[in-house]
Amino acid sequence: MIEKNNNRLGWLFASPYLIFSTVFFLGPLIWSLYLSFTNWDLISPTYDFVGFKNFTKALGTPGVRSAFWVTYKFMIVFVPIVTAMSLFVAVIVKGLPKLKTVFLIGFFLPYLSSGVVASLIVKGFLSHTSPVQTFLRDRLGLDIDWLGGSFSALFVVAMIMAWKFTGYYALILTSGLESIDQEVYEAAAIDGVKDSQRFWRITLPLLYPAIYTTLILSFGATFGIFTEVYQLTGGGPNYATNTWQMEIYSQAFKNLQAGYASAIAIMAAVATFISIFVIRKILEMWGKRNGWV
Repeated sequence: MIEKNNNRLGWLFASPYLIFSTVFFLGPLIWSLYLSFTNWDLISPTYDFVGFKNFTKALGTPGVRSAFWVTYKFMIVFVPIVTAMSLFVAVIVKGLPKLKTVFLIGFFLPYLSSGVVASLIVKGFLSHTSPVQTFLRDRLGLDIDWLGGSFSALFVVAMIMAWKFTGYYALILTSGLESIDQEVYEAAAIDGVKDSQRFWRITLPLLYPAIYTTLILSFGATFGIFTEVYQLTGGGPNYATNTWQMEIYSQAFKNLQAGYASAIAIMAAVATFISIFVIRKILEMWGKRNGWV
């Protein structure tokens, strides 16, 4: 009887989350899947079923394939940068215990800030007439159009995303560093492990579970990027930063092809799940191969 009441109480506490997930996640997902088989234009009250036409069209459109490639290219640039920055911050914070709280709060604030505001500030700094650009141009002879080049624009967006997420990931890595027993380092010192080798031979392997978590989160963040791209480049120059989120937005709200955009969104969701699954397996294999997990 007591166990039955506990089960009911558990369902009662879980019900708000279940309702929220159903209404705001599962509901839109089912609706998008339904729309992907229609030709709805976002305005007309009626629409027709077109089967898999939207999917075949998306697969055969160079712009859609390019958007998927840009997303993965952004992942290749963003993930190493944010991982290195987060690890560097975590190590620095771990070495300054008295200032740990101040540093973590300072680095965590960008994660709480609006992506729109951050993007507009950076866009102002990188404009041709900004003081920063004027100094680089007049004093150093560097006339760089940061948002006008294909790779430089992608790099700027990646750096803003890295700046935003570094504090969050550093918090995870700092917790991982603090969970390492100091006796391990003492035993290593007795065994003759030098200070220069301690990080690579002890800290990094023991920190791998936390690094694994940050890597999965950073890969996931890559597939959801939209605000920074929209505000900074709008997908340009010449579609160099046109990720699949931008492509979905353009097709739905600019071209008014909601059904077609839904098909691209479903394809992006499937690609995301497959990519995360493959990445997890690779990271797990890498960890086991090196004896880290």
